Amino acid sequence: MSSENLGSNVKPYPAQQSQQHPHFPMALLFPLLAALVMTSYSPVGSLGCDLPQNHGLLSRNTLVLLHQMRRISPFLCLKDRRDFRFPQEMVEGSQLQKAQVMSVLHEMLQQIFSLFHTERSSAAWNTTLLDHLHTGLHRQLEHLETCLVQVMREGESAGAIRSPALTLRRYFQGIRVYLKEKKYSDCAWEVVRMEIMKSLFLSTNMQERLRSKDGDLGSS
Repeated sequence: MSSENLGSNVKPYPAQQSQQHPHFPMALLFPLLAALVMTSYSPVGSLGCDLPQNHGLLSRNTLVLLHQMRRISPFLCLKDRRDFRFPQEMVEGSQLQKAQVMSVLHEMLQQIFSLFHTERSSAAWNTTLLDHLHTGLHRQLEHLETCLVQVMREGESAGAIRSPALTLRRYFQGIRVYLKEKKYSDCAWEVVRMEIMKSLFLSTNMQERLRSKDGDLGSS
């Protein structure tokens, strides 16, 4: 399946088309999607290694797919909201090196893949959209793994990337505990879907800020 087909085949399924009530705060959705569009057309060498040309498109499609997976309005689930304590200071930090940025992005995508690749998630979400999500995440993970190997060869230490990864694992463990406590209800999954969209956007935005700050990240 090509990246072009992945984007063109992603359509809201009928149940979603029939529900026109508010689902995602528009004030957040538009700049969020715009940021991902900009990412899609950014230089492929943005992390100090050669990412495939379609990597940015896959990143954008991941967010679009998560948006399309909505089954119920989040406004029906306000009582189920939870502060999962996303480590925002980590992705907003000014001292992250390129290996750490790639480690954060890789761990984020790996955890999202695992979260939405279970029997529970298959029962909760549209399987066609899930398949597209899995495919896109898998391709992005392969790209980032190649980059991590390249950066490590350039002298980055394993210790530099271990701490951010552990922090993200604790964050996602909290999400899994929440789902179990809520017995994997529709509202619990909706709260998690919204949380994942937010955290994925912040992580991707970290990549963009680092690129604009450090010219070296734009070169291979």
